[in-house]
Amino acid sequence: MAVKASPTLLSRTTLSVLPSAARPLITPGDNAIGQLHIGVGAFHRAHQAVFTEEAMAAAGGDWGIVGVAPRSADLVGQLRAQDHLYSVTSRSGDSSRTRVVGALTGTRHLPTEADDVLRLFADPAIKVVTLTVSEKAYRLDPATGRLRMDEEIRADLAGQRAPVTIPGLLVRGLRARAAAGAPPIAIVCCDNLPGNGSRLRGLVEFATDGGFGDWVSYPSTMVDRIVPASTPSTLQRAATTLGVRDLAAVDTETYRQWVLTDDFPGGRPTWEAAGAILTTDVTPWEQLKLRILNGVHSTAAYLGALAGCDTIAETLALPGMANLLQRLITEDITPTLNPPAGVRVSTYGATVLSRFANPAIEHRTMQVAMDGSQKLPQRLVGTVRDRRRQGDLPAYAALAIAAWMRFTMGVADDGQPLPLQDPLADVIRAALPHSIDPSRPLTGSAGGAVRALLRLDAIFPTELAEDAELVATITGWLDALSTNGAAATVKACTW
Repeated sequence: MAVKASPTLLSRTTLSVLPSAARPLITPGDNAIGQLHIGVGAFHRAHQAVFTEEAMAAAGGDWGIVGVAPRSADLVGQLRAQDHLYSVTSRSGDSSRTRVVGALTGTRHLPTEADDVLRLFADPAIKVVTLTVSEKAYRLDPATGRLRMDEEIRADLAGQRAPVTIPGLLVRGLRARAAAGAPPIAIVCCDNLPGNGSRLRGLVEFATDGGFGDWVSYPSTMVDRIVPASTPSTLQRAATTLGVRDLAAVDTETYRQWVLTDDFPGGRPTWEAAGAILTTDVTPWEQLKLRILNGVHSTAAYLGALAGCDTIAETLALPGMANLLQRLITEDITPTLNPPAGVRVSTYGATVLSRFANPAIEHRTMQVAMDGSQKLPQRLVGTVRDRRRQGDLPAYAALAIAAWMRFTMGVADDGQPLPLQDPLADVIRAALPHSIDPSRPLTGSAGGAVRALLRLDAIFPTELAEDAELVATITGWLDALSTNGAAATVKACTW
């Protein structure tokens, strides 16, 4: 975990050598803690932490963030060596802007410092707990939305050890806070789960047989910013601009959005001063983003990975891809949406495609493609279900489902392996007919694969598995992808 400080490393002592435009908006350390954040990865550092720093710069308040890393000790060591400073580089085309962020006031490594984390939950100074831990970390059953009680969670809830699961950590932390007589608190899920606030409330209530009443609030949120995993190029760009090394540098796009229900019993940062939208109902924003941005993102990721594209921007450059994704938005997704007042879906969709095509954002197709079983229900399956209930056949969304199915077989069109990084990987592989050879066309066996995968009720509702017309459509796409490859199949989509 330890990384030694250095005169050439970003820290409070080297802030004076930075270009003035790259320095933090606040004086690091001047704002006391007010928030605890679980999941101190690249997205949080480029999104909520940036909003919070700008809010403190505009309106003051003690809202410094203590970040908790559920796994990575290396990141904690890097941030500590840099006095919890790091840079965010916003990139668009050939232009970029780098600024050091000073909103983090501390970090904790959950596997080795769980007692400290639980003490922070109980600290009256902490008024908001936010989370960015990915959909799978909540361990919710997609069919019921309830917590999947397993041995790990039971052990966490029983207090037999330091908590290792996110549900266990939340419940143990809230119990510690209640025992300390601390004031009310808001728990804010910032992951891509529909109705994430109510889902989080349901998780806690289910795990505790009733929850904590109005003493805890669960604001719903919609977060949006493309933040690819950092690479050596990310670190080099930051060093060139700053004149010092930044081991925790982050690249991102210029676009960002945060929509929240305003339900914070202990107070909150003035996030609206940084451009956040406070509302009474996040649902229209959430569905717009999940189905268009996330749904199209996953579609591009699976087709691009099959075609051998390393990034989403490369995928958008494939002949016919932009047109296919536009038709997915227009013909399949838009009819299922009730957009927020004043928002034109066509404009939003065009903005999404423009963002995806930004070559400066090297978002890896494999990064977007991972954990498909957790993402598809919110991103694509809901669109397919709703269009079928409307009496229409969503041809392009069916292609997206077929692309995921082809991806799960583990081989790209050029024969290169495609690792299936998914919590249900074993279940998915077991469902596939044993006779399938993914390195050869699926002639005659595509239908069996489609029917088998659609019967995975953790991903697909029964009504889709029993829909003969939909099964036939997905089968046709899977056969085309297997026989012709993703690039040729996309190029041929002219109807």
